[in-house]
Amino acid sequence: MNTSIRKFLAEEDGITALEYGILAAIVVAAIVATFGTQLQTLFTNIFASLTAAVPTSKGG
Repeated sequence: MNTSIRKFLAEEDGITALEYGILAAIVVAAIVATFGTQLQTLFTNIFASLTAAVPTSKGG
C-alpha cells in the first residue's frame, strides 16, 4: 500500500479536471475581489435595462 501511495504522489500526467476547477475558482475570486463593486454596478444596470425592455403582464 505504501508503494501505491508513493506512486500516486509521484505521477505527473498533467492537469486534471479538479485542478482546472480549482484554478477557475481562484481566477473568479481574484476578479471579484478586484472588480467587485464595478461588476455589481454592471449587472445592476443590465438587469434594469432588461426589466425596462420586457413588458410585464398583469393578470389576464
